[in-house]
Amino acid sequence: MHIDTAGTPLQWVAFLLIIGIFLALDLGVFHRKSHAVSFREAVITSIVWITLSMLFNLYIYYQFGTEKALEFFAGYLVEKAMSVDNIFVFILVFSYFRVPREYQHRVLFFGILGAIVLRGVFILLGSVVIQNFEWVVYIFGALLVVTAYKLIKQGEMEVDVEVNPMFRLAKRLFHVTPDYRGTHFFVRENGMLLATPLFLVLVAVEASDLVFAIDSIPAIFGITNDPFIVFSSNIFAILGLRALYFMLEGVMGQFEYLRYGLAGVLGFVGTKMLVSHYVKIPIGLSLGVIALLLIGSVVASILVDRKRLRTQAALERGSHSEQPPLPGA
Repeated sequence: MHIDTAGTPLQWVAFLLIIGIFLALDLGVFHRKSHAVSFREAVITSIVWITLSMLFNLYIYYQFGTEKALEFFAGYLVEKAMSVDNIFVFILVFSYFRVPREYQHRVLFFGILGAIVLRGVFILLGSVVIQNFEWVVYIFGALLVVTAYKLIKQGEMEVDVEVNPMFRLAKRLFHVTPDYRGTHFFVRENGMLLATPLFLVLVAVEASDLVFAIDSIPAIFGITNDPFIVFSSNIFAILGLRALYFMLEGVMGQFEYLRYGLAGVLGFVGTKMLVSHYVKIPIGLSLGVIALLLIGSVVASILVDRKRLRTQAALERGSHSEQPPLPGA
């Protein structure tokens, strides 16, 4: 089996080794003790991950040229934007299970570790399929266009954990403790191995990523077919997901137009795949469209939210001014 990729076997091994070191430092050094991640810590961590991603993008530029570097950056932007939907689900899952904030980072760490393996398998299979059956590109493109339509039509996102097949299977296979046992996923009590509710939370997080991977992997294949670029941009995007979650968990409701921008990106990439054999859209133009849609939706959300707050404040001031004077005033 031969797959065309810019990365040599040595570069693949080096990349996986570096990611492994980053993850080991993250859990074994910086988050060895469970604690609630502060906004300041999340901002610093997010800046670190973005900086590392852009340094790797610079390496791609010097190693493989401008086109590959633009493909990496475009793929990174798309995956980063799509990960916002993951954050919505994380918030709902953590709320559903009432997960203490000091335990959430551990769940997200192992959830992302599982996501790396899952994405790697999906990308390998996708590369093999696309390079052997070119017509699959049309299926991927149609899937993205349909997903974009559903994203526009969907209302408020809800997650029914109880009906998730992976969650139900986990509950059947393991006896579960009635409450949390610190950050442990499993404990042994009275000679019996028991799962904790934190393990069920992890299962729910992994199940949600499985669903999102089905959309995100075709999206990035609409930008590039190079497995090394697809995998590396994907991994760097999800590695910063935990920090992004702790940054945005309290303000996610303010980005109400972001899903329209994301729908526009998916629709554009899907259409690009559908017409790929007839019209070649330059990667520079694709990157510009993707950035414009995402930045435009974020700016629109912020402006509308500020206008709503000003209107609300004006109404409150008006209601106070219309109150009758106090007796004897």
